[in-house]
Amino acid sequence: MSRNNAEAYHIADTIPADTEQILEKFDRESIVRTPSSKYLRIFISCFAIFYSLFHLWTTYNPMPELLYRATHVAVGIALVFLIYPTYKKQARDKIAWYDWVLVALSFVSLGYLFTEYNAIATVRGGIANNTDIFMSIMTILLVMEAARRVMGLILPTLAAIFLIYPFVSSYHFMPRILQTRPFDLSDIFGHLYITTEGLYSSAVGASVSFIFLFILFGAFLNKSGMGQLFNDLALALAGHKQGGPAKVAVVASGFMGSINGSAVGNVVGTGVFTIPMMKKVGYSKNFSGAVEASASVGGQILPPIMGASAFIMAETTGISYGTIALAALFPALLYYLGVIAQVHFRAGKDNLKGIPKADLPRVKEVLKERGHLLLPIFALVYFLGNNMPIAYAAFNTIAIAIVVSQFRKATRMSFKNILEALEDGARQSLSVMAACAVIGIVIGVLSLTSAATELIGSITGTGEGMLFMTLFLTMIASMVLGMGLPSIPAYIITATIAAPALANIGVPTIVAHLFVFYFGLFANITPPVALASFAGAGIAGGDPMKTGWQSLKLSVAGFIVPFMFVYNPAMLMIDTTGLPMNATEFPIPPIFDMISITITSIIGITALSAAVEGYFKCSFSFIGRIILAAGALMLVVPETVTDLIGAVIVITIITINIKKLPIKLINKDDSALA
Repeated sequence: MSRNNAEAYHIADTIPADTEQILEKFDRESIVRTPSSKYLRIFISCFAIFYSLFHLWTTYNPMPELLYRATHVAVGIALVFLIYPTYKKQARDKIAWYDWVLVALSFVSLGYLFTEYNAIATVRGGIANNTDIFMSIMTILLVMEAARRVMGLILPTLAAIFLIYPFVSSYHFMPRILQTRPFDLSDIFGHLYITTEGLYSSAVGASVSFIFLFILFGAFLNKSGMGQLFNDLALALAGHKQGGPAKVAVVASGFMGSINGSAVGNVVGTGVFTIPMMKKVGYSKNFSGAVEASASVGGQILPPIMGASAFIMAETTGISYGTIALAALFPALLYYLGVIAQVHFRAGKDNLKGIPKADLPRVKEVLKERGHLLLPIFALVYFLGNNMPIAYAAFNTIAIAIVVSQFRKATRMSFKNILEALEDGARQSLSVMAACAVIGIVIGVLSLTSAATELIGSITGTGEGMLFMTLFLTMIASMVLGMGLPSIPAYIITATIAAPALANIGVPTIVAHLFVFYFGLFANITPPVALASFAGAGIAGGDPMKTGWQSLKLSVAGFIVPFMFVYNPAMLMIDTTGLPMNATEFPIPPIFDMISITITSIIGITALSAAVEGYFKCSFSFIGRIILAAGALMLVVPETVTDLIGAVIVITIITINIKKLPIKLINKDDSALA
């Protein structure tokens, strides 16, 4: 079959007419202005392109750290005020006069830092004067307003609560453990504005140094047709299998989610193709939307890029990128195994077939036409594996992406495409920039008041030294902190507040950070605030809450795997035994341990997926599902005895199912519903 016919199959009659409205409903970042003035549109485009070029230039031409970060924030929020309306229903064909004032104030704040930088760094010794305080308050308000426009109220409200704390922390009505010494305006606003521990904290440092560049890298890949490559490759590999379209959705969304770093954006970007395909072969609306949401969120934990979060984790923990990517690989694959297994069992239960091979592209044809687009990703892995600085690796990979795109006419980027990629990258980076700046307020308050120590003590104290209880409480805290946030700010804030609670009870740093990272992300598919699931429901025409709960079922492996690697870090392919809690280098664990945990984990997650769906070769009864789930959980617990018991249970139940033995653990008429 020709490629054009394959494209016709999965595009024709599948794209919902209200896709843009769906995206705007669930993704605040998509609500942007389109000025009616041609010259104003050109001005904004040039502004965004300049923003991207600034980051490319400073990769090899560094500035003083405070000024570098401040420029990133000030120019970024100025761009926000030009692109994003004040409120949803505001006219989007023009820019209000007060937005121009906000743009000007953004540059006033930046200009002040440039003018006073030498005095701040050498004369004042970090002590703020009255003008510093005024500029600090103004900049904080600008940043919070920019974040509100891009992301909504959740993160600015959290920052405002933290900002109030040092003003009242010395009063007697505060709980004793939260009381501190009094702080004056100079202490608070000086710390937040003229140091690199507040607004311009390490979160902004990560954003300006390499997150921006990886977002830009994704924009260039998108312009060259990487999304089409992943979509066609997934169709060629899995489209003809049982329930093929759902497996296509899992594979394609996982690949794209790892690169673009936005679960909601990925749901809409790939879901407009994959969700209608799933519905076409018989999957329900709610299940189709849930598959896309679960796969898109999972992309954030999938190496090599992990939505750029892997690089922030490396910066935060001091652990090399290569170690983090290696550690994250097997848990991510287990997560996707769980999703694909449930998709497969649902297809078997409902007798859903794949797409005829004649209607699909062939792997060889797909790779021949677009396979060269994978070269930049291979180059990135090579650069990082050889310890090239992250920013340099990102810059060089962008250059390679431009060159590689010229290899085929279908992927060739023109000068106009390059400019569009520069503009798109700048626009896509604004939410991360604003989030990192606002999170800087939280980080600044925590470092000023030492409140983080008390928060950690609250979690570990409630857990009373019991590892599982502390893990459970940290999981809840991470999910609450991650509600409504993209993966990068979700990780930064959970790493700041929740991860130290685990480190406080001896969990190795890399394990603690991966644990909170998982659960901060899963807030996107966990009701009541499940934006990725709601976006999937919007495209599928399903019920948002039912889709959210179905996403939770599909992602059950993701809620178990983090507990598994805390109890047995060998799953991360590193050996933390006997090493200091904050170690940054790890040996490979014994090969027997790795083989053992690989086999038991794969069998356990597959069996658990069968129990959740209530089907293997035929349907299970309710009792059969409970027993199979118990056996599966025993397999994933890292103990020899539980592994043996779990293996016996799983093998027995699956054998009964395959043989359809007349025992009340299966439904021979296959009528059981999940």
